[in-house]
Amino acid sequence: MTSDDRSNLVLSFARTLFVNGQATEQTVSAAERLGRALGLRARIMPRWGEVQLVADDKDGTSNGQVAADPAGVEMDRVASTMRAIEDIAAGRLAPDAAMKTIGEISRSPPAPTWLFALAAAAGAVALAVIFGVRHLPAAILIFVSAGAGAILRRALGQLSTNLFLQPFCAALLAGVIGALAVRYDLSSSLRLVAVCPCMVLVPGPHFLNGALDLINGRIALGAARLIYAGLIVVAISVGLLLGLALFGVSLPADPAGRAVPLWQDVIAAGVAVAAYSVFFSTPLHMLPWPVAVGMFAHALRWAALAQFGFGVATGALVACVAVGLILTPVSRRTHMPFAAIGFASVVSMIPGVYLFRMTSGLLQIAGGSQTTVELLSATAADGLIAATIILAMSFGLIIPKLAIDYFSNQSAQPKL
Repeated sequence: MTSDDRSNLVLSFARTLFVNGQATEQTVSAAERLGRALGLRARIMPRWGEVQLVADDKDGTSNGQVAADPAGVEMDRVASTMRAIEDIAAGRLAPDAAMKTIGEISRSPPAPTWLFALAAAAGAVALAVIFGVRHLPAAILIFVSAGAGAILRRALGQLSTNLFLQPFCAALLAGVIGALAVRYDLSSSLRLVAVCPCMVLVPGPHFLNGALDLINGRIALGAARLIYAGLIVVAISVGLLLGLALFGVSLPADPAGRAVPLWQDVIAAGVAVAAYSVFFSTPLHMLPWPVAVGMFAHALRWAALAQFGFGVATGALVACVAVGLILTPVSRRTHMPFAAIGFASVVSMIPGVYLFRMTSGLLQIAGGSQTTVELLSATAADGLIAATIILAMSFGLIIPKLAIDYFSNQSAQPKL
């Protein structure tokens, strides 16, 4: 292979990792390792929209770049790419054949539409169970709404590359169905029929990868990831509230959910984790890890809330610390993106309900017709709770990961 061929191969591997949800540090490390195996001293510079490469060898320096938006999460592609890098480094995969291999990996299909829709429906119902749904008709409506939203998202994906159209339209559909449920007395004041199908749209891995980038000093990329994730949340909120408003319904300032028994919380958490793992195309042999850890994390959270009287943010922190400690070495060994597997394990702790209610309150305040002290205080409280939970979850997942990564890298360095 020529120097340009080897540079293009490294760039193709780096792009596949970057656009499919691998953390930036792991992407850079894996690409540079591949470069060393090919006789290159490669330096990878990922940014939102492109990946750049500067490679040095005996023939000189070469530069390259490729378009890359890190907007997807496909764990099967990431794991396959990392294994291919190991095979190249070990001599099991010839560099000449590696370009064909990475092309096949990058084109591997996601979960089929029927399975994607079933996972969305089951995940939304599981979240409703965790939040305290009590009536079968409401659960059936949630199942239908989330499944139909997933099918709509896949159809729109064939028609448009707009990153925000899919979550907006799915949330709009959920809002319309939720509003009709309120009209026909099929939904409680918690509005779970409207909210839970939208919860499965929240882009948690992008929040976590953005926070990891910021902590590692990649300010521009981290900010871009967080802005992207925030805009998706805005699209979801606008779609949901518009769908509700079409029938004169809004989100009330009631509690976000009801307390449920431990066994019910843990089982529902396992179903939700499995559903999100399907969204992220987790290989089946890796599925037990996030499911088992997610169920354990929910048991810890339930105990923190029900037995020790902790607040929702503290309960999320305790659970996420446990998830970070367990899944960081698992993600390193199995090559699964930590942000995806970690988020799947704590998905129901994401404060989507609070974010949606805060947005609803802000819209009512902007309207000015029904602004009251109660509305102002409830809106501010929802926003503060959401921000606190997000920070607690981010620190709970990221700090153990950074500590384990640091000590693992230190122990892997040769002793002088």
